[in-house]
Amino acid sequence: MAMVLNVRELVRGYGLPPALTDALLRIFDRHVQEIHSRTRLSVKSLSALTQERRTGALCKAFVELRRGGFEIQSPWSLKEKHVRWLVQHWVSLGQGGGTIENKLTYLRALASWIGKKDLVGTLADYVDRKEKGLVRSYVAIEDKSWIGHGITAAQKIEEIGQTCPYVAVQLKLQAAFGLRVLESFMLRPLEAARNPQTLGIDRGTKGGRPREVPIQERINVLEEAARLSNGVTGSTVPADRTLKQWRDWYYYVLEKHGVTKSGLGFTSHGLRHQWAHELYETVTGTPAPIKRSDLVPDAALHEEAQRRVAEAMGHSRITKANAYLSTLKIQQRLTRPPAPSRDDVTQALDRASGNKTHAAAALGISRPALYRILAR
Repeated sequence: MAMVLNVRELVRGYGLPPALTDALLRIFDRHVQEIHSRTRLSVKSLSALTQERRTGALCKAFVELRRGGFEIQSPWSLKEKHVRWLVQHWVSLGQGGGTIENKLTYLRALASWIGKKDLVGTLADYVDRKEKGLVRSYVAIEDKSWIGHGITAAQKIEEIGQTCPYVAVQLKLQAAFGLRVLESFMLRPLEAARNPQTLGIDRGTKGGRPREVPIQERINVLEEAARLSNGVTGSTVPADRTLKQWRDWYYYVLEKHGVTKSGLGFTSHGLRHQWAHELYETVTGTPAPIKRSDLVPDAALHEEAQRRVAEAMGHSRITKANAYLSTLKIQQRLTRPPAPSRDDVTQALDRASGNKTHAAAALGISRPALYRILAR
């Protein structure tokens, strides 16, 4: 299902002043398809979905500025004070570090198009990321899977299927094959399952990177998806809906059933996490580190599981698996009991009649550690 971005309709939908709208359209007509990156060069055009996100984010930024009291009439009037205000505004709304960084990337692209390439800094130039809790982590520290929140995916998806069987089958595809949301929308079940052993994922992938995912015993999910696929595109998105319309409907249905961060505490992306955890356990025979199990896998098996998870989920670097699995070291640190306080040490010494060796052993620390606590 190819997606063609109607820039004019999108920009005019934000209700900005005519002069500002026209100026933005002139800029987007020339640059909207360009990839903007500090780290790589590419002659490829930006995907239509990313074009839509970037265009929408930039238009919304001007809407927010105007609502915030800045009567900005032209993109060329954008100044450092405007960028700083936007960052403070986004922080006040509770947006995450990754979300704000993405918006700054879009603003940085716009700034380069209007000849102000040094206008937009990094998030750290505007706020103390650590103080504001905006440090971006690439290692999971909490279990985002549905089962990790006490929810059985099959039962919840069956409930959602009462509202919309198409949303339900896309959730089943995510759970069965670790698909991203967009990949589940754009998958053509009959075409993707030509190989009986692996599922070919090549539409809607991140960075356009194709991959193969093992089908195993989950052919029934593909059969159900094939029955619901439409005859025009072959995907499970109804033929009378655009991709944007379907995405809006999909998230409406999930919200209706509480599948949001503010609702039940997890999103549909949690199914992808759950699939990664299951693959890890299949390879190692032990739960993923994020499960905080007492079982520790063989080091070679752990590395092999990391590699297989990263590849099957469409990532080029093995460390990307840690965003789903976490690491043994991080989980050990998170589950380690807090260090004894000075009062704890004093009481242990009383119970041990002043014997520091016995007191340290009772607290589970070394004698040097006990001395350091006493010296505080």
